[in-house]
Amino acid sequence: MDIFMETPVDQTEWILITKCLDGNPKAQQELYHRYARAMYNTCLRMCQHTADAEDALQESFVYVFRHLDSFRKESTLGAWIKRIVINHCINRLRSRRMQWDELDEPTMADVPDDHPEPEPDQWKVQAVKSAIDRLSEGYRTVLHLYLMEGYDHGEIASILQISEATSKSQYSRARQKVRELLANPDTHVH
Repeated sequence: MDIFMETPVDQTEWILITKCLDGNPKAQQELYHRYARAMYNTCLRMCQHTADAEDALQESFVYVFRHLDSFRKESTLGAWIKRIVINHCINRLRSRRMQWDELDEPTMADVPDDHPEPEPDQWKVQAVKSAIDRLSEGYRTVLHLYLMEGYDHGEIASILQISEATSKSQYSRARQKVRELLANPDTHVH
């Protein structure tokens, strides 16, 4: 029986992994380039700052290459790397503990109006993004993992080390909070 038929990892990917484990720099570069762009996008969506996203991506791939021998082929390599990336982003967010309410940004009265008004649909998209950005870290993370990354609540619970019920309730509360913020943008977020 062929081992590759029983796992989500195909033979080509397994050969690449084996070469990486043997320290082959070309194989490591290929693995990095195969996944870096998608993982960077995940980092950027979660960290919301380019420098943080770049740092999280770099830390994640250092971890991937140091722990590639622990990859067990229970999922695809991409899914395994994505879990590492998400965990690194979450750890960065936890350590940073930014308070969005205290950002010193100019008010609209201070910003010159050099650009034409956006279309109404753009207003809606921008309003939703703004509302999501104002959510607490926990709500924002669960909402992101569920809606943007496509994880189910069981997977989110495992990634965040919370119960599935907590994931569901945080997702529900995040959606409700976004609705409230869209209805009344001046609402203070706790």
